[in-house]
Amino acid sequence: MMYRINELGLTLEIEDDLLCSLIDIGIKHYPNEFGGFLIGNYSETQTHLIITNTILPNKFKGTPYLFERDTIGIDDKLKQFYAEEPKKYYLGEWHTHPNNLPIPSSTDINAINSIANHPEVSIKNPLMLIIGYDKPKVELGFYVQFKNKLYRYE
Repeated sequence: MMYRINELGLTLEIEDDLLCSLIDIGIKHYPNEFGGFLIGNYSETQTHLIITNTILPNKFKGTPYLFERDTIGIDDKLKQFYAEEPKKYYLGEWHTHPNNLPIPSSTDINAINSIANHPEVSIKNPLMLIIGYDKPKVELGFYVQFKNKLYRYE
């Protein structure tokens, strides 16, 4: 699948198999929220990103309205992806919204702002995928933090 933000000239690509896998993982945790880390790489111009993998948290807390994850053990997995050719990087986060739309909550907005401004995170424009489950429909919302504003890929 390909998504775009025409206003910014940005594109995002994710294989259908990976997207289906993320949806299935989220459904297994229903009715609680669940999520993980998005991994992939950018084009040389930094305008096109490709999501290639996910890393699931080893430790997490999920309720119908909240998902909190820990980063225990994640550094080693990130280093493995970085050692690949081409290098793969941490791009952002994904999580589910059970019985809701894929619209960022205030908690989601605060989280992506924290990622963008975190001194140990080398990504200035983090990506966020929200998978909304509103039976029987599944909706996706890809967002990027760009110059302190949240934009949605279409």
